[in-house]
Amino acid sequence: MSQIPAMCRHVVLFKFFDNTPAETVHAIESAFRELCNQLPFVTGFEWGTNSSPENLNEGFSHCFIVTFADASGRDQYLPHPLHQQFCRAYLDPNLEKVCVVDFQSNN
Repeated sequence: MSQIPAMCRHVVLFKFFDNTPAETVHAIESAFRELCNQLPFVTGFEWGTNSSPENLNEGFSHCFIVTFADASGRDQYLPHPLHQQFCRAYLDPNLEKVCVVDFQSNN
């Protein structure tokens, strides 16, 4: 069986401040999607809100997964000026906590 090249997944969990308005959260969702659409080294973007019945999310309500062909795409993404601008404008003022896990997919 041939091995499929491992993609790099960048998983980000957001816990917003309690007073962050719903309109702001929606703007962040849209801005994150637009950011990923603008960057050629991003090969996939998906997101959703927590729906687990286990109640183990510790207040994290949103999960975003950014996919890259390999770690070099992720390494271009992290310091990219558009990513940094998105973080300063949208995330810094609205996030109580963030959790990030990157992994190479195991096929």
